[in-house]
Amino acid sequence: MGNKPSVPQPGTKFQVIGAGLSRTGTASFSEAIRVLLSGPVYHGGTQATLGPEVEIRSLIEILSLFPAKTPADKKKMHALLKQRFDGYAAATDAPTCGLVEELLQVYPDAMVICTVRDTPETWVKSMEGVSNASTMWFLRFVLFPIPGMRYFVDYINVLRHQWVHHYGEREPVTEKTHFNHVAYLKRVVPEDKLMFFNVKDGWEPLCRALGKDVPDIPFPRINDSKAIDDLAMKMIKKGLLRWLAIFATLGVAVVPLLSLILKA
Repeated sequence: MGNKPSVPQPGTKFQVIGAGLSRTGTASFSEAIRVLLSGPVYHGGTQATLGPEVEIRSLIEILSLFPAKTPADKKKMHALLKQRFDGYAAATDAPTCGLVEELLQVYPDAMVICTVRDTPETWVKSMEGVSNASTMWFLRFVLFPIPGMRYFVDYINVLRHQWVHHYGEREPVTEKTHFNHVAYLKRVVPEDKLMFFNVKDGWEPLCRALGKDVPDIPFPRINDSKAIDDLAMKMIKKGLLRWLAIFATLGVAVVPLLSLILKA
């Protein structure tokens, strides 16, 4: 997850579908792909939480059509995906990792690269802090004053629907989701277009797969979990401060009104 959302560059060729689940090094991978392809990368977590409101609302609209039940829904979803991702060299993180089949229909020449952790167990452990349904009411209230983020709970709900459809479980996740995700990718992606990649392996395997020279810079190392936790705390604090400002404003307005009522 980056510090700021990417901006599309018209005319950029879409080349890579990042199919790695969240917390598999998607932030490091996104930065590496940006360097190799010399183009903006759409990291779902960053764009949805830090981008303009249209980002998260359009992702909700796309996921509300998933899975497409009619040819009309499928056509609309494809149009929305093209609208959202054109101008980017790649897309990574959720919801991209669960829209691989649909994205391949829109961008048939793209390569699919799935970032993975050392073991399924380490991925499950990293996901332990992900919010579940019991915390959603709190987030809906706290984030409401923040444009864009007031839709965050709705976004999580449609993402949850996507996960249940693909993997048969919701949070807390288990190794079942990891293995079902791998099976899903092998089912919908041609073998010669699918690569599994651990960011710990650095530039060489990624450059080899994409036919690029190894850059003369260190491979990006971004802590996904820390970035997500830091952003969550930042947004909660921001939401609480805005509520405080709202209550303070209401308090100033209420005091004169109460004085008038008491004098009447």
